[in-house]
Amino acid sequence: MALYAIVGEDKPDSLADRLAVRPEHIARLQALNEAGRLVLAGPFPAVDAADPGAAGFTGSLIVAEFEDLQAATAWAEADPYRRTGVYTAVTVKPFKHVLP
Repeated sequence: MALYAIVGEDKPDSLADRLAVRPEHIARLQALNEAGRLVLAGPFPAVDAADPGAAGFTGSLIVAEFEDLQAATAWAEADPYRRTGVYTAVTVKPFKHVLP
């Protein structure tokens, strides 16, 4: 098992579509967390605010443990945000945790 960073980039004006599939997206992250494989996960606000309101988000970052790059990529491609077009692009890269 190794760590991988998954960066999803949202389509413009994705907020309504994000909210529609968010419960399914969060459930998948919770499963990774319960398995002890999730390091961190969260969205990129479209504006410099903890709650961007109607501005929404521009994407997300997930760092988690997977068997290999192929498994991480398959997991990312199956994400509801990707399947429903919220993410227009997804990048998956090996990640080395240094600090803290």
